[in-house]
Amino acid sequence: MAIKAYNPTTPARRGMTTQDLSDVTTRKPLKSLIKSKKMSSGRNNQGKITTRHRGGGVRRHYRLLDHGIAAGLTLTIEEIEYDPNRSARIARVKDQHGLYHYILADTNMQKGAVIKTGANAPVETSNRMPLSQIPVGSQIYGIEINPGKGGQMVRAAGTKAQLMAKENDYAMVRMPSGEVRKFRLECEATIGVVGNVQHQNVKLGSAGRRRRMGWRPSVHGKAMNPVDHPMGGGEGKTGPGRNPKTPWGKPALGYKTRTRKSTNKMIVRSRHEAKRKR
Repeated sequence: MAIKAYNPTTPARRGMTTQDLSDVTTRKPLKSLIKSKKMSSGRNNQGKITTRHRGGGVRRHYRLLDHGIAAGLTLTIEEIEYDPNRSARIARVKDQHGLYHYILADTNMQKGAVIKTGANAPVETSNRMPLSQIPVGSQIYGIEINPGKGGQMVRAAGTKAQLMAKENDYAMVRMPSGEVRKFRLECEATIGVVGNVQHQNVKLGSAGRRRRMGWRPSVHGKAMNPVDHPMGGGEGKTGPGRNPKTPWGKPALGYKTRTRKSTNKMIVRSRHEAKRKR
């Protein structure tokens, strides 16, 4: 899959690129597998902004993906579709009972291909099965954190994890960040690499394109007044002179904010340790 460039008809178009949609086989989603999506604009259930610089954007319908596809199914890929709610492509599949599902599409999925699920499925790309049945060294995605809950990790475009080892009741998996993490062998994953690998190379090129995606403008703290930001103020352009801070005074770089200590025991090697070894 390649990245398509625009003709330089305007300054914004000169550096703008877009996705190649040649792998998408249909433009219309299945009505029974979509629902209306309300824009939260970065606000929580109390109406308070918890994620800044979000709002507006084009209206979208949410595709109901089945991340925890049942075992023992034989699925036939009928269409590869574009999903405006995620970076990866999705596949419309039909099982042997005549029911339709949406699943994440990997780099190997094509219209008409057949994939299988469950512990008895053959070890082939796109098949989904427990980690206990996947050979060591395989590339996987859509990994379950809790058995039966559905794939929650490694779902973005072009991402993949690698099954490194199996010890007792756990599998050691190297995540895209370099972190090595333990998963129960009963957790399921799909063999392969998430599709739309070139997504990270797309250049938006213009502010308006980002607004249509639901992102609002941001102003860096150095341009603000001292009452609005710890980095604001000064005559002319001045450097920070100290460690950079968030608008609320917390360190912006190198400050650990992870609070889910209950899952730390599952991390064998952190991504920071992996980077140091490189």
